[in-house]
Amino acid sequence: MIGSDALLAGLARACVRAGMDEPRGLERLTGGATMESWRFEAGSNACVLRRAPSLEFMEGRPFGHDVEAAIIRAANAAGVTAPEVLAELVPDDGIGSGFVMRALPGTPNPKEILQMEDASGLLKEAACDLARIHSLGRDDVPPDVPVMDYREAIADLRAQFEDAGGDRPIIALGLKWMEDNCPAPCEPVLIHGDYRMGNLLAENSRLTGVLDWELAHFGDRHEDLAFGCMAVWRFARYDRPALGLGSLEDYFTVYEAEGGVAVDRARFRYWLIHRTVWWALGCLKMAAQWRSGADRMLERVVISRRTSEQELDLLMLLEEDAPEAEKSRDLDLTEPPIQVGEATDGELAIAIYEWLGTVKDRFEGHDKFQYAVARNALGMISRYNSAAIPAFENAPLTQQIMDGDVELSQHGVLAELRAAILATLTQDVPKYPALAIARKKWTGND
Repeated sequence: MIGSDALLAGLARACVRAGMDEPRGLERLTGGATMESWRFEAGSNACVLRRAPSLEFMEGRPFGHDVEAAIIRAANAAGVTAPEVLAELVPDDGIGSGFVMRALPGTPNPKEILQMEDASGLLKEAACDLARIHSLGRDDVPPDVPVMDYREAIADLRAQFEDAGGDRPIIALGLKWMEDNCPAPCEPVLIHGDYRMGNLLAENSRLTGVLDWELAHFGDRHEDLAFGCMAVWRFARYDRPALGLGSLEDYFTVYEAEGGVAVDRARFRYWLIHRTVWWALGCLKMAAQWRSGADRMLERVVISRRTSEQELDLLMLLEEDAPEAEKSRDLDLTEPPIQVGEATDGELAIAIYEWLGTVKDRFEGHDKFQYAVARNALGMISRYNSAAIPAFENAPLTQQIMDGDVELSQHGVLAELRAAILATLTQDVPKYPALAIARKKWTGND
């Protein structure tokens, strides 16, 4: 872990090399599931340092921060609302891997953005921006930017699943569906790879920036279109399927006009399912990263417990293909027993959770963000019910699904998985917006 003084000294070396003024006022920004972001001033310029938490954290990635910086520069030159890259770190700076950007106006906070007055106008700007990203060709970016092979991507996800225990039936259903429905390759375009709320900046209903280009690659444009439309990235606006801002038809219409290509709805659905599986496994992988010591951020272990969010979303996508008789089958939902006697572990966690709520005002900056994550972790512990887990983490059922011996069309399978994911997500993230939608749809109860 690099201290703030050492970080500021290394940053000063990078700024001098780029002809910038000495940095001051270094402050860690909140959020960032993978990379760190630090805001600072250099003369009259507000800047942001984006860096990896450790050099080990960059191992195994398809390209480094030098290539990411080059991609951002190319996007900026193409008229995308991408940041201006000012400087890149080198080993002699002594603070790891990363680069410096000019700070952009606006907020990345999805809650604030989704409450802006002109959501439809913001959606149009996002659609145009995405079409501009997709206009970039192989000659516009470094050769290190990979081209996705769809089948290899599925095989990699399957390997990740097996490494994580291979015992979650809904993820297995998604992987099997992807193997059976993988689309034919199309002409690849530059994909941002993480185009969604949380990585977009906006101010007064105007798009002001597109951040986090570390997952860029060449592939199917529908992958980018679908990713931002996943339920998890719509946050509280489950009712607005396009980025949480509006309708898919409005999104597609503007994108088609700007990009001069038609959106294929079947390919869009494939990538919606593919990226939901991808993020489910990404969440699972967070726990392994924490256990390995590569990154001991508290947020890692908490995000790993958000895998169930993606499993709920995935089941709601996949069940569209199930027979009506299975969709209408009643669920067997078991109510937790009423607690008596001494305090349980969960009740102890609740007590700490409630006490932390009384000291909220003592935290500032990134510590305030970590405080919120810690409370979320305690909430998960307080709701834990081991009785719901065996029905959900089911290795034999998972293997039957992967072998093609069990499908959602078979008697009771969908109902069993529905009941299990409702119980699990109620423990993990009971305020997840899609949970209320699923509960109402599957049980008729709020």
